[in-house]
Amino acid sequence: MTGAVIAFAYLFLGIILQKVPNFPAPKAANWVQAYLINIVLPALALLYIPEIKPTWGLLIPISAAWFTFLISWLIFGLLGKKFNWGRNVTGCLIIVAGLANTSFLGFPVIEALYGKEGLPIALLIDQGGSFLLVSSLSILVGSIYGNHSESLRKVPLKILKFPPFGFLAGTLIMSLLGIKTPEILLPLLQLIGKTMPPMALLVIGLRFSPDVQSITSRFFWYGLSYRLILAPILVWALYSQFMDTNSLEFKVTVMESGMAPMITGSIIAIQFGLQPKLATLLSGLGMPISAITLAIWYLLLG
Repeated sequence: MTGAVIAFAYLFLGIILQKVPNFPAPKAANWVQAYLINIVLPALALLYIPEIKPTWGLLIPISAAWFTFLISWLIFGLLGKKFNWGRNVTGCLIIVAGLANTSFLGFPVIEALYGKEGLPIALLIDQGGSFLLVSSLSILVGSIYGNHSESLRKVPLKILKFPPFGFLAGTLIMSLLGIKTPEILLPLLQLIGKTMPPMALLVIGLRFSPDVQSITSRFFWYGLSYRLILAPILVWALYSQFMDTNSLEFKVTVMESGMAPMITGSIIAIQFGLQPKLATLLSGLGMPISAITLAIWYLLLG
């Protein structure tokens, strides 16, 4: 709880700094964003991914995160093309609405509702689902939709040059081979990892500028409606066919699918120039709005 309070303090700090005369808010946001992309995400990959022991039993809850991201890509990709939304809007919705905030928001919510027994399941969904996605497919989407002038032939090179993806690939190999991150590095990696929530919210705060036009934008509500309502409905409908609907695993999987948009996903979208304002609002306003929908999902799940 203390960590959440500190993180939200950084959100308000970013909003306040925007109002300080002559403070270079855009430049400061870019600096913090570069720190998150080039240092924090690689550190988190080294810290968590080698600890995952690949087994078939893990695939069911983990697959929910991949399922909802791919459905987001399918839905917004088709709608964006049909209604000519523009590649930046389409790419932003695919990434930000496709990724749930399964850790910063998800962990405390799951612990509060289901106790510590629910945390291992939430951890698997986050590390094997959301974190792998934000370091892989979200970069692919950003590369495809973020720069109109680039040939698709250059997309693989752009992905390989993106620091989080290189560390993700390396740590996945470590996980498959059973190689652990050297213990001497763990304290430093943990320290860097703890800066993710406050620094990510600082970036959101530095860019946060809601107005009536933005909040009433149909794209804002399309993104939130998918993330908070449609995604958990789809997971509930599909996974109830082969999971016990009264089990803790099923309830946590559905609840994690209904979390607000992932802050790191919005950072990736901003990095690729995919509608930064829309990305910021989806993750920033998505958290308080999700309190209502999560309460409803909790009651529906029993």
